This record gives sequence, C-alpha cells and structure tokens, in this order.
Amino acid sequence: MLTKSKVIVLSKIRYRDNDLIVKCYTQERGVTSYLIRNAFKSKKKQTIAYYQPLSQLFIEENYKQNQSLQYINEVKSSFIYKTLHTNILKSAMALFIAEVLNGVLKEEEKNTILFDYIESALQWLDAEEVFSNFHLLFLLKLTKYLGFYPEITTNPKAIFNLQIGAFEKDVIDKYTISDQNNIILNKLLGMKFDALNQLHLNGAQRRDFLNMLLVYFELHLGYFKKPKSLDIFNQVFN
Repeated sequence: MLTKSKVIVLSKIRYRDNDLIVKCYTQERGVTSYLIRNAFKSKKKQTIAYYQPLSQLFIEENYKQNQSLQYINEVKSSFIYKTLHTNILKSAMALFIAEVLNGVLKEEEKNTILFDYIESALQWLDAEEVFSNFHLLFLLKLTKYLGFYPEITTNPKAIFNLQIGAFEKDVIDKYTISDQNNIILNKLLGMKFDALNQLHLNGAQRRDFLNMLLVYFELHLGYFKKPKSLDIFNQVFN
C-alpha cells in the first residue's frame, strides 16, 4: 500500500556493507524501521544526510503490514534545521534526546498528539539561542504522553516521590527527591518552553535534576535504560 507520512529519525545503523537501517517515529504508525538499500554506495551517499538524529522528513513508502523492515520510495525534508545539527551544543543535546526517544518509544501505532509535541519542540529548540534547560522540560513534558506525568500539588511543603509519581507531605524514603530538585520540579511543572529563560540553573543543578528524571523514567518504564550518551552529553554540555 502506497502511503505518505511525516517521520522523525530516532536512530540509524549500518547493515551489511552498503545498507542502512533507520528507525523512525512516524506520524501515521508510530515506530517504524526502514531498510535503505545501497545507502553507502557512491551514487547514493548523499541520501545518508537525510537520516541524521531527529531529522524531520516526509516520505513515500510502499507499506506492507507484516513486514518488519519497510522500504522508502521517496524522501525529502519536511523541516530543515538551521542550527540543531551544526551548533555543537545543540547537536550533543539532539544525540542525547534521540537516544532517549529511541529507548522509550515502542508502540507501532498512530499517536498524532505525541508526534506533534516532539516535532514542535524540536523546531523550538532549533530556533532558540537560550536552550541550556531545554532537555529537562522536554523530558518532563514527555512523561505526560507516556502516562506518568507528576501530579501537581498546591502544598508548598510537599516533596515529590519518584516511585508513586506524586507529592507527599510527611513521608520520606529513598524515592523522595532532594529539596533542590523539588524546587526545580515545581518551577518546571506547567511551564511553557518560551518561559525557560526564566529558569536559572548551574551545571551541577542541571546534571542532578537530569539524573533524577532518568531514574523517574526507569521506575515507570521497566524497559528503559540510561542513555549511553549521557556521560559525553554532560561533558560537552557543561
């Protein structure tokens, strides 16, 4: 069946000598993997540039339902980044976010709301000059679409518990977050990306909050593992 769809590239891996397997999050069917034949042959090497992490593409494919690897007939950019793949800090952030998305997105079914969120958030990142805390808000908002967004509290003394995903007043255990992370979390909950420049964190605060978020993902997604790019990302970004 000939179909057209927007896709966001999550990962790519070389297959055999000249082929490429590209995993994408598609607007029409969720997670889908594609086999790009002869991608590394001289006449087709230019096509590899399309499949950078988080590239936004428009593809035409001949979709076959019971086939694990699909084939792309035509591809073009649906949105051309100006800075995401050329700014070294944004590029490091893109690699990290792509690895997280590759780890958490599993469903092979349509989720237009989630696709639109990822698409628009990445376009926001591409356009902005102040973005040091983008990944924190992006991951926090992502939990809303994955089903474990923190419950918002009106009690200023309540502290967030990672395991139950809610704020508690008097219970303290190993899943209770630090006072510093609790303050940052309360600031981020409900925040829009355009307000991120109002959040001022140093490198240590940013790393600590990110580590907390990743533990939160691990607790609520049994299959999730911390990204291998985390250490490199922290080194480059901080």
